[in-house]
Amino acid sequence: MYNDIEQARAAIVPRLRHTPRVGLILGSGLSALADEMDDPVVIPYRDIPGFHEPKVIGHRGELAVGLLAGQQVAVMRGRFHFYEGYSMQEVTFPVRVLRALGCDTLIVTNAAGGLRADWKVGDIMRISDQIFLPGMAGHHPLRGLNDERLGPRFPAMVGAFEHELVPLARTVAAELGVVLREGVYCMLSGPHFESAAELRMVRMWGADAVGMSTAPEVIVAVHSGMRVLGFSLITNLALPDGPPANHEEVIAAGEAAKPQFAALLRGILARM
Repeated sequence: MYNDIEQARAAIVPRLRHTPRVGLILGSGLSALADEMDDPVVIPYRDIPGFHEPKVIGHRGELAVGLLAGQQVAVMRGRFHFYEGYSMQEVTFPVRVLRALGCDTLIVTNAAGGLRADWKVGDIMRISDQIFLPGMAGHHPLRGLNDERLGPRFPAMVGAFEHELVPLARTVAAELGVVLREGVYCMLSGPHFESAAELRMVRMWGADAVGMSTAPEVIVAVHSGMRVLGFSLITNLALPDGPPANHEEVIAAGEAAKPQFAALLRGILARM
């Protein structure tokens, strides 16, 4: 994998005008934030060895590197998913490349179903911890031989989301008047939306939001020594006795919350 990462980095670096410090992964409906970048270089995923083109609506499939809120960033406009048939190593490969480009911080976002009846669609949740169900079942991005050049054999995940950027995120949210929820994110493999029994199960485990991405990317970021700040946009209420979710609802909620979410991310970047 180390050689594959270097090959991808070599395909990207000659095209850049900035050396990114922060990597951003923008989930369903959120990739328009990259349109606000200054002096960007935009590289389609198809031009980067090891990257795949997303097939899901709301994921553009581009890497944009430039300035956002004065910060040098590399923004993934969309991701490819485990449920599309890729391995966990393939899904997390872009995180490895972000690290190789110079990013020491990863800000990861997703669209998620809210498991709390007292929350509402459009809420933003800072991920305070995660449950990686596919990984617990053996679909893990670190499975196999470990290359010490990339990270340790047994990375610790306790406290992975707790560091000096957390109070900054809370402060920026308060100044903007954004209600910032905090909770546990649970990843299931998808692509089906969860059954009522599955929703009851993950809620009993302590999850506050559920989705189909993010957890493996966080693990690889921590493995590679990056700080991680994660946010879930609550695009539907995933309640056992509520109406079933649909992907159109997810995209519509992302569009409606885009200005507030973008302002929060800009504010954090500006003060890092």
